[in-house]
Amino acid sequence: MAKPTMDEFEALLNESFEIDTPDEGSVVKGKVIAIEAGQAIIDVGYKMEGRVELKEFANPGEAPEIAVGDEVEVYLRNVENARGEAVLSHEMARREAAWDRLEKAYAAEERVEARSSAGSRAASPSIWAVPWPSCPVRSRCAPGARCGPADGAEAAVPGS
Repeated sequence: MAKPTMDEFEALLNESFEIDTPDEGSVVKGKVIAIEAGQAIIDVGYKMEGRVELKEFANPGEAPEIAVGDEVEVYLRNVENARGEAVLSHEMARREAAWDRLEKAYAAEERVEARSSAGSRAASPSIWAVPWPSCPVRSRCAPGARCGPADGAEAAVPGS
């Protein structure tokens, strides 16, 4: 086998710098490589691994649904913490995806209906209305209220 030349080494080094690492504040795909001490260890590539609490993979009152080998989406909060690990959140990735769906539905003036869950100010699940720009009461929409654009389309999203 031939010994690599300095030019070949330089080309490989330059190629390694061209790899785009994900930006902090973005959603990335990762693979669960281990589960230990109530946390999933997730490899997001780019020589980055991070930990996510198992409770972020569970619905309220249910056990987490995650296993080694699962592909998951996580939000990259920080590329590296004090231990050299990526700081990841599955819950924040789910929120980003939900927000994207709401923005698309809003732009298309489509009806969206969702229920609030535990942790909201509502005593029980309820439907909240989107304060559409043409809504006369805008931010004063209440549970069960219906607001919509001028053509009368309806929309509802969970309150907080």
